[in-house]
Amino acid sequence: MKRRSLPVAAALAATAALLLTACGSEDDKSSDNDKIAGAEQASATPKESAAASGAPAEDKPDGVDVSLPKDMNLVFDWEKPKDTNEAAAMDDAANYVRAIYHGVDKRTSKVAAVTAYSTGGGLSYAKTQIDDRVEGGWTATGTRRHYQATTRSAANGTSVEVAFCVDSSKFYGKEIKTGKVLKSDPSIADYDHFKIIMVKVPTGDELWQASKVFVETKAEQCR
Repeated sequence: MKRRSLPVAAALAATAALLLTACGSEDDKSSDNDKIAGAEQASATPKESAAASGAPAEDKPDGVDVSLPKDMNLVFDWEKPKDTNEAAAMDDAANYVRAIYHGVDKRTSKVAAVTAYSTGGGLSYAKTQIDDRVEGGWTATGTRRHYQATTRSAANGTSVEVAFCVDSSKFYGKEIKTGKVLKSDPSIADYDHFKIIMVKVPTGDELWQASKVFVETKAEQCR
């Protein structure tokens, strides 16, 4: 693949709560609906996974479809770091988030983007987020903003921590059957701080995958 510059659950992890506060509503603003556990594990080759799933290659990063509907707007308001690996890891952290909502929109966690951009705990997290929404009969609408991003590389250069804030105050749940948008009053619950551990795939594809996700909910530093 050629790179191009870019975009409730079972248990709690002992080290951190895992959350993707994607779709605010009267019923789901509570973080309990999105908490899951994840463990790191070996992954299949992302290129092979994407090809097997038949993902379209046109106008998509790394040939993997991460397209979203017009009413589902993910904004990544950050600057890339100068370090090449950190910049690539940041790009694919954004792709990982896009992949989750691509799956939500397609109503299945079995999309090429999820297997391409995640592994281990990151893969379990993504699948749970998508499956919970599919089973609940709802999707997302509005604008979800990601900002104040930082990166930190491991000494061996094969993993990068990508940390950022999320503002979901204008991102809501939407019922599939009725089209009803589920809004709630703005609050500190709309703000979260993510740390995603991105690992480099040793295939020469310059692809990075989310292997672990840590989230601080109700993050005052993000408001």
